[in-house]
Amino acid sequence: MAFFRSLALTAFAAALAFGEDPVAALSHRIGKGEVHLPFEGPYGYLPALLNALHVPVESQMAVFSKTSIQSLRIEPANPRILFFNDSVAVGWVRTGFIELAAQDPGHGIRFYVLMQRPNELLTPREDCLNCHKSANTRLTSVVSTPDGIPSGQIEVDNRTPLARLWGGWFVTGSFPPASHAGNAVFANGERRELRPAFDPMFSLASTSDIVALTVFAHQTRIMNLLAHPDNAEELADALLFVDEATLPGPIRGNSGFAEQFSAQGPRDHLGRSLRDFDLDHRLMRYPCSYMIYTDAFDGLPAATKDAVYRRMRKILSGEMADTRYRILSEADRNAIIAILRDTKKDLPGWF
Repeated sequence: MAFFRSLALTAFAAALAFGEDPVAALSHRIGKGEVHLPFEGPYGYLPALLNALHVPVESQMAVFSKTSIQSLRIEPANPRILFFNDSVAVGWVRTGFIELAAQDPGHGIRFYVLMQRPNELLTPREDCLNCHKSANTRLTSVVSTPDGIPSGQIEVDNRTPLARLWGGWFVTGSFPPASHAGNAVFANGERRELRPAFDPMFSLASTSDIVALTVFAHQTRIMNLLAHPDNAEELADALLFVDEATLPGPIRGNSGFAEQFSAQGPRDHLGRSLRDFDLDHRLMRYPCSYMIYTDAFDGLPAATKDAVYRRMRKILSGEMADTRYRILSEADRNAIIAILRDTKKDLPGWF
C-alpha cells in the first residue's frame, strides 16, 4: 500500500507542476493535514468530498445507462450519481469508486478517482481519456434497454432540443408532457416509462433535478471550449447562448438547486445576476454565461480572452447582423452589458 501511495503522490506532484485545479488543490491540503476526509457509512468519502469541494448536494443527477467506465455496476436500480459546481463534476455509483473531472485554469480538464476504501488518496486517472476524448467532458443521451445497455448514443449540450435530451437519465421536477427522452427504457421496440425512485443506499437526495440537468448541459459545452480555446468566436457565441434550443414550455426543479444556484451572484447595482433563471422559454433570464466568472475563463491566454471580449462586444452592440444573433433582444443586450460592467473585474474599459 505504501508503494502505491508513493506513486499517487508522485503523480499529483507532476500534475501540480502544470497548474492546480480544485481537486489537486484539495489533495495538496489533505497532504498538509489541513483537511481530512472521513470515510463513513454507505457513501464512504462522498459527503465529505462534496463538502470540501463546495459541490452542492442539490445538483444531484442520476444516469442509469451503462455509459461510464463503471458500466458493469450501472442499471436503473443502481444509477450513477453526479454532482457539480462551476469547476468540478463528481460521479459515484454504489459498490464503485468516485470519479472527478476538474477544470484546471489554463490547462484544460483533469480527471481523478478516489477508491471507496479507507485510507485512499485522490489519484489522477489517465484512462478516463478513453471515453473523454481530447480531455472533454462528454454528455450523452441514449436509447436504453431495461438493463441499462445503451444504443443510439448522441452527444448533447444546450443546443440540443429538450425532446432529445436525457435518454438514459432520471429526470425529476415539473416539465411539459413528453418534453424529454428521460425516465424511459425500450424493450422490443416499445417505450417503457420509469418512475424515478432513489434508494438512500445509492443517492444522497431523491432528485435528478431538470434545472440542474439543463444547467449541466450548458456548462459541459463551456467547459470543453475553455479547455480547448482555439476558436474565440465559438466560445463567445456559446457564452451568449447563441443557438440555444428553446424550451418547449416551463420547467421547474424540485431539489432547491435553482434557488441555491441563483443565490451565488454576483449582482449589479440593480440586483441583476447572470445566475437569474428564466425557465419558461430559455434557461437564463440574461443570456450570458455565469462561466465567464470562473478561474478557467480568467486563465485564458490574454490574446484569446481579448478576442472573446471583442466578439461579445460586437454581438451585444448589434454590429453582428446575422439572424443567429436575433435571439438576443435589445433589452437582453443592454442588460448583459450593464451587468458585466458592474460585476466582471477584468472587463476591458472599451466593453
